[in-house]
Amino acid sequence: MLNDLKAAVSGFLVGILGGLIGLGGAEFRLPILVGLFAFDALPAVIINKAVSLVVVTFSLPARLGTVSFETILSHWHVIATLLSGSLFGAWFGAGWATRLRSETLFRVLSVLLVMVAFVLFFSHQYSFSGLNFLSGIYLVLTGAVCGFLIGIFAAVMGVAGGELLIPAIVLLFGTDIKTAGSLSLAVSIPTMLMGFARYSRDKSFTVISQQKRFLLVMAAGSVAGVFAGGKLLGIVSTGFLIPLMCLILLISSVKIWKHGK
Repeated sequence: MLNDLKAAVSGFLVGILGGLIGLGGAEFRLPILVGLFAFDALPAVIINKAVSLVVVTFSLPARLGTVSFETILSHWHVIATLLSGSLFGAWFGAGWATRLRSETLFRVLSVLLVMVAFVLFFSHQYSFSGLNFLSGIYLVLTGAVCGFLIGIFAAVMGVAGGELLIPAIVLLFGTDIKTAGSLSLAVSIPTMLMGFARYSRDKSFTVISQQKRFLLVMAAGSVAGVFAGGKLLGIVSTGFLIPLMCLILLISSVKIWKHGK
């Protein structure tokens, strides 16, 4: 019962953080799975992936009130370009993660958390616009390569990858930030399913059936937290919140690195 309560509360708090910055919060969930619940590296990634998939699936319909389905369909070329790389990246990244020793995977996760902290900080501190010099086949190839790298990142960390997808969509395709948020979800769901399918072929995937109750409780808490965080958007100042989140990620990175020793 106590473990269920910890799973629900931690999931809710992570969801609030994610909701406040327009993401699912999986970057903050991963250190909790490792530190608070003592999961090994690969099972933590797989559980994080499963919870992230639930959160993202619930988030997409909620965003249709802000960005219409027709608008998303009108940008089908953006989704197709990124998916052409991200699906392969997710399969490759998940396969690579299953072959790494636990100590090595912990260190990879630590480095990726540092990268997320920097991306989160700079993407919220500075505005950015599209790269107007890219078009045609060059834009398609660049988008596919970016999708491939983001697919690897999302699979290895068990996240949706929105923190990288949104800036990539704005920079490469010149869309506004709200549309980019919805498009990122449309790319994230198939990409996450691909990574999930690859993980299902590894023996570590049994953690899903072993921890089914824990997973469902944390997912429910995370979904509730994301919606609560969205409601707090106009109340909490991101000027203070973003640096604090980045600091949390950096501290978490150090702790996860120590797990790799």
